[in-house]
Amino acid sequence: QVQVVESGGGLVQAGGSLTISCAASGSIFSINAMGWYRQAPGKQRELVATITDGGTTGYADSEGRFTISRDNAKNTVYLQMNSLKPEDTAVYLCWCGTTYGNFWGQGTQVTVSS
Repeated sequence: QVQVVESGGGLVQAGGSLTISCAASGSIFSINAMGWYRQAPGKQRELVATITDGGTTGYADSEGRFTISRDNAKNTVYLQMNSLKPEDTAVYLCWCGTTYGNFWGQGTQVTVSS
């Protein structure tokens, strides 16, 4: 089992920046990749970015505004978000892909005001 806990969400003005974090614990040796998804009200969950245990990153179309990174010593993944837009408003959920299956956090709310 792997537990993931997000933090760092909040309210930010359009054009601003925010960094959210996801800390993994438990059977961390089983983790193959981690990432971020988001879900806005009335919309489907969508991929934002992923990073493998080897550091390979992948992004959905964020126009280069988002950067995913990881600190292996802290078992933590970060998502730095720049030039935020109101349409980025969503619950951001941390995903952890392991040999035991997928694990999700509870999510952290990011609200971008216009």
